[in-house]
Amino acid sequence: MSGSATRAPKITRRRVIGYSAATIACAAAGYEQTEPPRIRLGSGLPGDLFHDFGTALAAGSRYSPVIRIKAIPTTGSATNLQLLDRGSLEAALTLADTAAAVGTQALAIGRLYESYLHLAVPTDSGIQRISDLRGARVNIGVNGSGAAVTAERMLRSAGLEPGIDFGVDRRALAETLPAIRSGRVDALIWGDGIPTWGISSSPPVLRMLDLGERVQPMRDRFGYLYDRVPVPGSTYPGVSGFETIGAPVLLLVSRQASDDTVRALAELLLHDSHTLVPEHVRGFQFFDRRWLVNTGSIPLHPAAAAYYRSQHR
Repeated sequence: MSGSATRAPKITRRRVIGYSAATIACAAAGYEQTEPPRIRLGSGLPGDLFHDFGTALAAGSRYSPVIRIKAIPTTGSATNLQLLDRGSLEAALTLADTAAAVGTQALAIGRLYESYLHLAVPTDSGIQRISDLRGARVNIGVNGSGAAVTAERMLRSAGLEPGIDFGVDRRALAETLPAIRSGRVDALIWGDGIPTWGISSSPPVLRMLDLGERVQPMRDRFGYLYDRVPVPGSTYPGVSGFETIGAPVLLLVSRQASDDTVRALAELLLHDSHTLVPEHVRGFQFFDRRWLVNTGSIPLHPAAAAYYRSQHR
């Protein structure tokens, strides 16, 4: 469970100027007395970075005259895409590779930070490489999570078929640590920030496997440009440096979203980026303004693209 508190965004001069213009526009349209529309944003499970980011985005929207965001806890990317496409959400966070794999009619507001895949075993385990997972019991994450999609792709790229070559366990990360300590689970795979809260604050009972060599096979098989990411030693207690797999996170909206809603979301991302990443992962987790428009196979919403062009300096 994340111990970081979500900080309310500061009211900056840029924010005041931008929102004053929006407020004037709303007033001219006769909307000055109405409550801004509420946007349901699919986030993640409490304690993970999707949930923290969604909560921060909702907090930032309190200063917008155009929208209010309500962060909805879910099991993650795949669930968010389903809910978004059937109209149960207006916006959603998702891993970009999950969106490409599952398919969606949604449009992107922007590319955010990256989620990093981890593969860990007990420190005294005989599992030294991915091929050693054959015959093991592996937790790959809850149904509906994007990390489970990435994990299955990584394992298949190594010639291992989930449910055939190894047993599959599907627990939330917080539930997996007791299971791995008791021997009910032999290995766990999850995707989140670096460092992952609850792992970095725990005694050194886990050893991370290096996943760097899996990046190119995953690119070759699935046609998606995963990133190869070095993780320095001491990031996790007692764990040496290792390499892992990074996948970008996107903020999506339904095609029915109004241009005003899209511009308000784009404004939050562009001008409040420094407030949206939780404190405990800063340094590893960030998103760069220049990355916002690089949304891969998911088209950028035209209103978001127009807003970013208007703010380009």
